[in-house]
Amino acid sequence: MKSVQISLKMASSVKDFVNVVSKYPYEIDLRNGRYIVDAKSILGIFSLDLSQPITVEIYNDNADDLIADLAPFMN
Repeated sequence: MKSVQISLKMASSVKDFVNVVSKYPYEIDLRNGRYIVDAKSILGIFSLDLSQPITVEIYNDNADDLIADLAPFMN
């Protein structure tokens, strides 16, 4: 498993983020405090506190391509 910190401040960035992660077949979750949601779920993401940094948890060890695609969202 790999993890990175991201920031999703605007609704348009949430939509762009979901479009990026939906291209990948492996499981990806978002963790914010004690809450965990599916990273491919727009409604799930909007249930998080988006004013705080969010941890992306990628359940695949070969996810360098996804991490590169997430660069615009990283803090």
